[in-house]
Amino acid sequence: MNKYQKKPVVIEAIQYDDNPETDIELQEKFGIDPVRVSYKNPDDPILIIETLEGEMKAHVGDYIIKGVHGEIYPCKPDIFYETYQKVN
Repeated sequence: MNKYQKKPVVIEAIQYDDNPETDIELQEKFGIDPVRVSYKNPDDPILIIETLEGEMKAHVGDYIIKGVHGEIYPCKPDIFYETYQKVN
């Protein structure tokens, strides 16, 4: 078995918090339009992201990532913090 190391790439990410300002940021910076949120459970709003693979769901606290090819996808906070570090 071979081992591989992730290439160092810079991504953009926004932490979802069910806030109108965050919705605007998702629209303007990531092109998510419209921003769709399910309030089926009012205590757990779910952001619905359309991708080439179908709908992906993000909960409050998840990070929404714009990848190197412009793809948008959610990432749980624990995985995000293990994988990425903030750059200036």
